[in-house]
Parts: sequence; C-alpha cells; structure tokens
Amino acid sequence: MKKIRIFIVILISVLSSEGFVHAQSKIWSLEDCIRHAIDNNIQVKQQTVQTRIQKNSLDLARYSLLPTLNGSASHEYSFGRALDQTSYEFYNQTIQSDYFYLGGRTNIFSGLQNLNTIRKSKYELLAGEQDLQNIRDNVSLSVALAYLQILLNKELVTANENQLGITLQQIEKTMKLVNAGSVARGNLLQIEAQAAQEELSLITMKNLLETSYLNLTQLLELESPAGFEIIVPEIQVDSNTVITGNIDEIFQVARQSRPEIRGSEFRLTAREYDLKIAKGARSPSLSLSHSFMTRYSFIENQPGLLPFTDQLKNNKNYGVGLALNIPILNGWQVNKNISNSKLSVENSRYTLEGAEKQLYKNIQQAYTDAVAALKKYSASMKAVRSTEESFRYTEQKFNVGMVTPVDYNAAKTQLLNAQSDLAQSKYEFIFKTKVLDFYKGISLNLNQ
Repeated sequence: MKKIRIFIVILISVLSSEGFVHAQSKIWSLEDCIRHAIDNNIQVKQQTVQTRIQKNSLDLARYSLLPTLNGSASHEYSFGRALDQTSYEFYNQTIQSDYFYLGGRTNIFSGLQNLNTIRKSKYELLAGEQDLQNIRDNVSLSVALAYLQILLNKELVTANENQLGITLQQIEKTMKLVNAGSVARGNLLQIEAQAAQEELSLITMKNLLETSYLNLTQLLELESPAGFEIIVPEIQVDSNTVITGNIDEIFQVARQSRPEIRGSEFRLTAREYDLKIAKGARSPSLSLSHSFMTRYSFIENQPGLLPFTDQLKNNKNYGVGLALNIPILNGWQVNKNISNSKLSVENSRYTLEGAEKQLYKNIQQAYTDAVAALKKYSASMKAVRSTEESFRYTEQKFNVGMVTPVDYNAAKTQLLNAQSDLAQSKYEFIFKTKVLDFYKGISLNLNQ
C-alpha cells in the first residue's frame, strides 16, 4: 500500500511538471508581448482608473443641470406655554408636532457656467484618454526594444558558438600535426588558449542573452523567465533600402495623431472653458425654488382634534419662488479667478508648443539615427564579406603552416567583430525605422 502511495505521488509530480512545462511552452510573438505588457502594466491600469474618474466628473457636470429635490421629516415636543400651529391657540401642556417638507432649486441661468463645466470636463476626459494611449505607446516601444535585444543577443551567441566550433576543429587538426611531428607543440597551446578565451566570451554572451530575457519578462510582468521563448522571425534588411518621407512630412502626420499632442490640445481647450467659467461668475444668476410642506399636531385630551391624515391634508402648503443674485463686490475673487484662468490658458499653450517641439526633435533624431544605422549596416555588410574572404585565405595558409597561430587567431577575432557589428547595426536600423513607422501611425510589426 505504501508503494502504491509513493507511485501516485511520483505520477502526480510528473504530470504537474509536464503541465508546467506545457504552460511555459508558448512561443511569444512581438504582438503577443506588446498585448500582454499593456494588459498588465501598472501605469496603464492607473491611468485607466484616472480616466474613469474623469468620466464620472463629466457625468456629474451633466447631472448638475437637473433640479435638486430634498425632503425632511421631524417630530417635536413643546412644553409649558406653547402655540398649537394648527389652531393657533396657546396651551399649557405638552404639544407634539410632526413636520414634513419636500423642496429644491432649479438653476435657470448662471452665466453658462454649468454648460461650460460640462464642456471642460469632456475635454479633460479626452485628454486623459490620450494620456492612456501615450502610456500604451511607450510600453509598446519598450517591449519592441527588449524583443529586438533578445534577437540581437541570439545572433551574437550563434556567432560566438560558430567561432568556438572552428577553433575546436583547428585544435583537432593541430593535435594530429603535433603528434605527427609536423607542427611544434607551441602552436597547439596557442590555439587551446584561444579556445579558452572564446569559451569565456560565449559564456558572457549567453549571460547577456539571459539578462535580455529577464528584461522582457519583467516588462510583461511575468513572475519568471523560466521556459519563456520568443518567435525568431526572418528579418532581411536590404542595403539598398531607402527611408521614405522626410522629417517635416513625418512630423505633419505625427502632429495630427500622436497622443501627447492631442492630449495637450484637449487640455488647452479645457483651460479655455475654465476661463469662460470664471468670466461667468460676473453674470447675474437666476434660480427657481419649489417647496411643499405639511404638519400634524397632537394635544392630549384636546376635543375636536382632527385625525392625522386630515391634518396633513388641511395643512398642506406649496411654494414657488424666483431668486436673482447679482454679484457686486466679492473681495476681487472673480477678477483674480479670471486672471489665473488666463494664465492657465497661456501656460497650456506653452505646454502644447513644447510638446510639438519635442515631437519634432524626437522625429529628427530618429530619422537621423535611422539614416546613420542604414549606412552603418551597408558598411558592415561589406566588412563582413571582405573579412570572411580574408579569413578563408588565412585559414588555408594556417593549415599548411604558412601562418602562425597568432595571426590566425587575430583574423578569426576580426571576423567575429565584423559579424557582431553587422548584427548590431541591423537591429539598430530595424528599431529606428520602426520608431519612424510608429510616428507615421503604423503599428509595430516585425513582418512588415
């Protein structure tokens, strides 16, 4: 029986571990990563909550146009000489009274302040929605950069593995030549030292790859990078690629669509409505009041006392009134509020101007970086081709003993550096062009 229990425990453990591996076996595309990061990002969640608060503020501004209505009920005791509100006679005994009231007020005109408050709240909500989109965009770019960093480090690991593989092959060849007495043992020792150095470089690159996985999984708010893997797309960069558009054209497109610009524009409009609200305080206000009330009195041993319902019916009172409020002098509060609102409008204009200038600078920098990255990529491709040819020639001479191990290792290191520069320039160019596409309103996609 004990053996059966142990077998069951082991079986459950194996099945659980297989389920965990299966759960982690999903291969993530860039789109998957961006979607997951946006859904789980704390800043996105916080701004979503803030947007809901702004939506509630807009609803409250709209509801403020509705009439107010409030009710009250009270029960009172009068002792000693007291006036009966029903008969208007004085009695020297306890009187119990019930009062019921229902009333409210309707704002008819107040300098269009309520209407302008609704419009202001609407544009603040629109600005909040643009802030939310801006955070999503920043998260998307961060994820894309981390994703491309993994792809770059993968290529660098592969390049280092290939270099180490070549060195290990040369060790075998050199060992045979040493055993045959054709080559001095010092050559073998030099190549083995090179292999040790390349193993260290490979370990360093693998550590960088693991770090890049960690960075991406942290952006995705995953608990651990264990089992996490991404899709490696076929990315080809044509050295004859031409970057379409110019800085001004891209800026004009981005200015109409980028959330940081749209948000600043909406906030400027909201501040202009704040100014109208402040000016509205100079205007007289007109309101309508409406009320209904009734009461009931009870005096012990009082003959002819009407029943509760009859008193309520007989004591009904209705009221309607108009109130006109004319502001005359309020400690310069209105004028100072108007002055502050004008300054807020001016400040919002500067904010919009600053956002536009910063957007232009960002596009200018991204465009310049993309052009430079394309030039660097083209130059790196030429360098790799020439270095590969030079290394093959050096390797052939090394195999026949015409080149020392030092020269051979130097040629191999030069080839690895050229391959690394090519990979780095390729992914740098890809990211910069994707940033430019982002400013054009094109979603991030490595397949385009």
